[in-house]
Amino acid sequence: MSEEKQPQSDSRQRLDKWLFFARMAKSRSIAQRRIAAGDVRVNDQKVLHASYTVRAGDRIVLAAGTRSRVLIVRAAGVRRGPYEEARQLYDDVTPAAQEQQLSNVSSHATREAGTGRPTKKQRRVLDELRSDGDWWSE
Repeated sequence: MSEEKQPQSDSRQRLDKWLFFARMAKSRSIAQRRIAAGDVRVNDQKVLHASYTVRAGDRIVLAAGTRSRVLIVRAAGVRRGPYEEARQLYDDVTPAAQEQQLSNVSSHATREAGTGRPTKKQRRVLDELRSDGDWWSE
């Protein structure tokens, strides 16, 4: 007899693994580093261990520089699939005012046409403005 593992709606999962499956981090090691740095909160509690378990209904806040992202866990992940599959693992409840602030930051990171090629220093400044510590897209 062979038993297949079926995902359960109320199952628990390691935080670093969930962030990886939900495509909030490019790798589990990046997720582990950000958790250890204190950039992740679960249910308004700072989490410093990647082995912390999350389950459906938990509220996760991902901090990155001056902005943050608020997610509600819907289910545990089974694999790191495409965006559409990963999007079913959470509800994004980031405040709308913060989303508008994100678009304002990106408008400052554009250059006027015809100003020539940016210097290396200017490119670094532009890259920093565009990324703003956006670790979930590292």
